[in-house]
Amino acid sequence: MPARFAQTVAIDWSGAKGERHKGIAVARKERGRAPALVRPGHVWSRAEVLDWLRREACRAPTLFGFDFSFAPPLLERGSYLPGADVPTSAKAFWAYVDAVCADPDLGAASFLEQLHREHFYFGKADGDKARFMWFREVEKRLNAAGGGKAATVYDAIGAAQVAKASFAGMRLLHRLVGQVPVWPFDPLPETGSVVVEIYGRLYLRRAGGRGTKLRSAAALDAALVALGSPPAGLDHDPSDHETDALVTAAGMAQVLATEAAPFAPPGLTPAIASAEGWTFGVV
Repeated sequence: MPARFAQTVAIDWSGAKGERHKGIAVARKERGRAPALVRPGHVWSRAEVLDWLRREACRAPTLFGFDFSFAPPLLERGSYLPGADVPTSAKAFWAYVDAVCADPDLGAASFLEQLHREHFYFGKADGDKARFMWFREVEKRLNAAGGGKAATVYDAIGAAQVAKASFAGMRLLHRLVGQVPVWPFDPLPETGSVVVEIYGRLYLRRAGGRGTKLRSAAALDAALVALGSPPAGLDHDPSDHETDALVTAAGMAQVLATEAAPFAPPGLTPAIASAEGWTFGVV
């Protein structure tokens, strides 16, 4: 890992209702070491993750990655929610989402289920699913390159949906404005910590797999070694949330070490940076 960052941190996020979430896992990879879970076995709240990140960002220059979409698509349609009176830049939209959501623990289910229900697909009663299949420029690039099958934030049904997690995550991002830079909405600073968007399946593929979930200590270690990391050597089989975080922390470190310009990917324009963002590792 280059000297710019002392560590990478990957957060497997959750948009579930409630105040504690078994789907959240936090993994940290320090330079030269295997990635390790932060507070293994702990059931995190989203607010706890935010508080921990603020402290950790001050303790060491860290590249933090969250696995949710940092903004909805805008460039294809000119609005995040066509027909609704909403902002047209990501930071202002984060503020809007945070202001209108009273859900506990930075949740945003009410945003999808009540306030802007007509924009989200929850099942056959909503009609043709194709009407909701809009993607950001980075998602189209990822899908075309075979790096995975990125989901759209307008699809709110099924195990692979990222809708609720993404809008809950936007509330967290709003609370980081002015505290920790969020790339590429903020320029990359010369020093200090940075938050980026990640896509776990991308790093599983970089490890030589098909992007499927890992649920054994042996499979986890094989993926980590393929990413140039020491094995974790766990004495138990981890959950897929834990392996996603551990592999991604190692994959982020590999991208930093091997890509010539990970923060200047082809195709990232100022308009995309301010409105839609970019997934770290898509180059």
